[in-house]
Amino acid sequence: MTIRRILIANRGEIAIRVVKACRELGIETVAIYSDADVDAPHVAAADRAVRVGAAAPAESYLNIAAIIGAARREDCDAIHPGYGFLSERPAFARACEEAAIVFIGPAADTIDRMGSKVGARELMRKAGVPVVPGATPSDQSTKGVLAAAQSIGFPVLVKASAGGGGKGMRILRDAVDADEAIDGARREAEAAFGDGILYVERLIARPRHVEVQIFGDSQGNAVHLFERECSIQRRHQKVVEESPSPALTPQLREQMGQAAVAAAAAVNYRNAGTVEFLLEASGEHARFYFLEMNTRLQVEHPVTEAVTGTDLVRAQIAVAAGEPLPWTQQSLAQRGHAIECRVYAEDPQSGFLPQAGRLLLYREPTGPGVRVDAGVIEGGEVAVMYDPLLAKLTVHAETRTAAIERAIAALRRYAILGIRTNLPFLIRVLDHPSFRSGDIDTGFIERHVDALTRAPEPTPPVVAAAASATSSTARRPGVVSASSEGEDPWASLSTWGR
Repeated sequence: MTIRRILIANRGEIAIRVVKACRELGIETVAIYSDADVDAPHVAAADRAVRVGAAAPAESYLNIAAIIGAARREDCDAIHPGYGFLSERPAFARACEEAAIVFIGPAADTIDRMGSKVGARELMRKAGVPVVPGATPSDQSTKGVLAAAQSIGFPVLVKASAGGGGKGMRILRDAVDADEAIDGARREAEAAFGDGILYVERLIARPRHVEVQIFGDSQGNAVHLFERECSIQRRHQKVVEESPSPALTPQLREQMGQAAVAAAAAVNYRNAGTVEFLLEASGEHARFYFLEMNTRLQVEHPVTEAVTGTDLVRAQIAVAAGEPLPWTQQSLAQRGHAIECRVYAEDPQSGFLPQAGRLLLYREPTGPGVRVDAGVIEGGEVAVMYDPLLAKLTVHAETRTAAIERAIAALRRYAILGIRTNLPFLIRVLDHPSFRSGDIDTGFIERHVDALTRAPEPTPPVVAAAASATSSTARRPGVVSASSEGEDPWASLSTWGR
């Protein structure tokens, strides 16, 4: 089929990313926006824009009826869900199908099946994909869940079947206070997902989080596009991703890729997706276990695009239109090393408290091998009701060492004033000896948090120069000055702090 017009059911940098791919393909785009996003960059980037509701996500970006209605009124052939919001809601995929609108993603049934951690785990076990030893107790009482934990052996993780992002998850190291932890996990799961079913699995000490990009088409073909190392995370939220993983040998890489393709085949997967694994140890002694499948495009997809030379969004659109995969497994290869840093509007010194306000200065770094996917512009407002992700900085170089140096240099040239960000924190992560050596796991940030969040360094020259220039402009007629008393207007606003 021919796709002429796509509605993008998202906002921020991913909406702009989809617009760019559509522009290259000659496809019209329709953006949606809430009352808080009337002047947002993604609205200006698209060919058309439609209001779908109030600022609260439930009334706009999560409003299925309003979004489907907008797509119908604008005569859209397809909807791209991006990531987050409705991207992994089977009800949204079904609503698209019922409205005869192409959903650029997997089938609703696939999303549904992989949305249950218990069901997905059993499906993967049957497909021969390694899973972490665990159990889903038929007796879902607190006593029954504790008995399951004791049968597996402490320490264990109690997890919500419908969970994600660490919600409904507790660590049990012994039976002491286990009842309270289990009840807390169930309450949190019911509140977040409307489903209190819990399962228990063995806790792997100091695991790495390694995921494999998969892609399938409607002709039954499936491939993997290698791995991404995602162990640098905080509260189960990824912060820095890279490819290739420094922990994988060629043999282990091949084994994980084959397991990911087997997972895709088990559910007749179509379009872009990711199979996430926990990696125990590294090198020749490593063992990996299925964690979950993300039935959508990932935030960190630029890392894969950089090392494989592919355009995943363009491929998503082609596959959704019924075309076969643009690559075979043999045609895909990794080249060089890529690192992505997520730039957040948050204050690491204050417990990573999300920030909101106007971006008085915003300057992105440029240069060979530097890519920035941003959803903000200078003068724009950062709203507290949405994800605090401002942009993604991705670098590509010939080696991992060169990529680290390139990323640090780019972060130092990234100038943001008006709200605090995690830029100094990211630099410290990349410059840490353990990160440089590749000795990382999912507990890296927690172990080193004090060193990573200490008082920021002095403002870099590039930021100071930009601040000075903007300060002069701010005193011109018609522009609100940050200070009316002649003091440094950026002292309390700099992302680098005081």
